[in-house]
Amino acid sequence: MLAVRGALFSTAKNCSAVLGCRSKHTLPDLPYDFGALEPVICREIMELHHQKHHNAYVTNLNAAEEQLQDAVAKKDVSKIIQLGNAIKFNGGGHINHSIFWKNLSPDRSDPSAELQKALNRDFQSMENFKKEMKAAAVAVQGSGWAWLGYNKKTKLLQIAACPNQDPLEATTGLVPLLGIDVWEHAYYLQYKNLRPNYVDAVFDVVNWKDVSERLAKAH
Repeated sequence: MLAVRGALFSTAKNCSAVLGCRSKHTLPDLPYDFGALEPVICREIMELHHQKHHNAYVTNLNAAEEQLQDAVAKKDVSKIIQLGNAIKFNGGGHINHSIFWKNLSPDRSDPSAELQKALNRDFQSMENFKKEMKAAAVAVQGSGWAWLGYNKKTKLLQIAACPNQDPLEATTGLVPLLGIDVWEHAYYLQYKNLRPNYVDAVFDVVNWKDVSERLAKAH
């Protein structure tokens, strides 16, 4: 028993010496079945997207953070800097997809009164917002995301596009409310090269209840 206590104490000491104890990131469950968003997004895309792509971001983020802890312990500044891109890419992928799954739903919902008022104020109407959001999503070169975000300084809604897996808040300061993934793995099996058609269809499964709750918490 004393030996076990000693081992536990030693582990705790080592753990706190290297940036404290770190729990690993895990792949969140989808809040619906893989086929629940059909016909907008087919089962095969959702399963591959969640089980393969998002899972890879989580796995690689955990690996990068473990390397970071080791580099910090060794005071290896060069390695710490080198790991920045891996953490940004995989951490962003994990953050973005964790929001994306909840932004979608097979159940129809409407924007809250607060969100609808903000959309009308900042984009004149829901339809105009969709046009501007679509334009941002379609214009992303290569891979990336289109976002509806909340600007805490101006207290206004803004549309922004981020390349690759750059996370919105960490790179722009905007609080993410609604994201549209325009990486080809999000739509190509079903929509081929017709990204505009995919973006139009996604609006049919937006979880406005979730987007509204994010706005309410963003203030």
